[in-house]
Amino acid sequence: MKKKVVVIGAGPAGLTAAYELSKRNVETILLEKENSVGGLSRTIRYKKYYFDIGGHRFFTLWEEINSFWKEILGKDFLYRKRLSRIFFHKKFFSYPLQPFNTLRNLGLLKSLLIISSYLKAHVFPLLPEDTFERWVANRFGRCLYRIFFKSYTEKILGVSCKELDAEWAAQRISGLSFISAVKHSVIKKQNHSENGKTIKTLIDGFYYPKLGPGMMWQRLAEISERQGATLYTGANVEGIFWKNNRIRAIEVLQNGKYQYFEGTHFVSSMPLQELIRKMKPEAPSEILEAANTLRYRDYITVVLMVNKRDVFPDNWLYIHEPDLKVGRIQNYKNWSPEMVPDNGKTCLGLEYFCQEGDELWNMPDQKLLELGIRELCSMGFAQSSDDVEDGTVLHVPKAYPLYKLGYRESLYKIKEYLKTIENLYLIGRNGTHTYNNQDHSMMTGMLAAEDICAANCTIAESDRQCIEI
Repeated sequence: MKKKVVVIGAGPAGLTAAYELSKRNVETILLEKENSVGGLSRTIRYKKYYFDIGGHRFFTLWEEINSFWKEILGKDFLYRKRLSRIFFHKKFFSYPLQPFNTLRNLGLLKSLLIISSYLKAHVFPLLPEDTFERWVANRFGRCLYRIFFKSYTEKILGVSCKELDAEWAAQRISGLSFISAVKHSVIKKQNHSENGKTIKTLIDGFYYPKLGPGMMWQRLAEISERQGATLYTGANVEGIFWKNNRIRAIEVLQNGKYQYFEGTHFVSSMPLQELIRKMKPEAPSEILEAANTLRYRDYITVVLMVNKRDVFPDNWLYIHEPDLKVGRIQNYKNWSPEMVPDNGKTCLGLEYFCQEGDELWNMPDQKLLELGIRELCSMGFAQSSDDVEDGTVLHVPKAYPLYKLGYRESLYKIKEYLKTIENLYLIGRNGTHTYNNQDHSMMTGMLAAEDICAANCTIAESDRQCIEI
């Protein structure tokens, strides 16, 4: 039987799947609800400025992914030295934390407390190690945890660290501890390892497309279309029709018109919660209830064009100031100088984390711009609003899947149920409810394509090593 594959979502995972399928002459339909491709890794153009939805480093331990990137982008794939620091109490702290820099900035008394706290955690670890709080405190000590991890994580995720599953820390700062940070600060190497495994949080450099990550995904979409894939943008999935353990068709609303796409196989990177809610007939009530317990974190970027050549030298900053709402600041010119049209100006992305429908999410764009300028000035990166010549705002729902305690049970129920759908493949960050990065999302897309083409791969067995954003 001739295969026809419908791929939901044109982010890194969906585009990679569509590319691999169309390369093998498989009829492929690619559905994207936004008007441009790239998902969370797309690049936005505002006037002559380019900016990301968060910064997206191109770094991977999979050589096939690295070769893939270089083949697609060629000379437009730039190597960048990494500089990212923590801004806290009007001081810059190295990130990943370097003990000597940290202790010097905090002073003698607090430094002694940190060392004492770490030694205590090493001798008397908190067990069971089931929460973010305990996972981090056991590796850094409770004192350093409270100073650098607790308030920042709760600002970003909107969840108490006591309610956050330890898996969040295990993925985002895998292999990092007080001791590994000491080793890193003493012995600098391009890739750092612990027990023979690369500590990905400690990388010193990365690759980046000349005009932002969207350049990669736009080019991949164009190649996929030349290979025969059909791309529909502005196409919102309204219904997923299934019968006898197989999906039969996808109902899509595009430009006010409904369309139906039938297929032999279906690949989904849409949020699991939405996937379950749109199944027709409905999924069982216990599966719907499990889907409703999944939580996400939403995101706003306030982009400000500043009339200064250099604001700070970092690619990005983590803002740990507890009295400020901003969580990170991206300096797009330091990712690639091509992102800014005038080298005498700087484009900054102030990242705010919220819940769809809350006060921050519903704040008018003008108020958000004023908030961004006010906070930028309070940090000393601008003197007044006169330093900011322009700005724009972008809202992104479901940017991060959350790992609240208990999420694993709900996720297990959902995935076990969806395993009974014989022709459905789950890929990508939201499609698997995994806070991963684009290299892993791409790998899930590759493995789905290979499995459909009978290469006998199993997505569940892919190595989901993640690199913190």
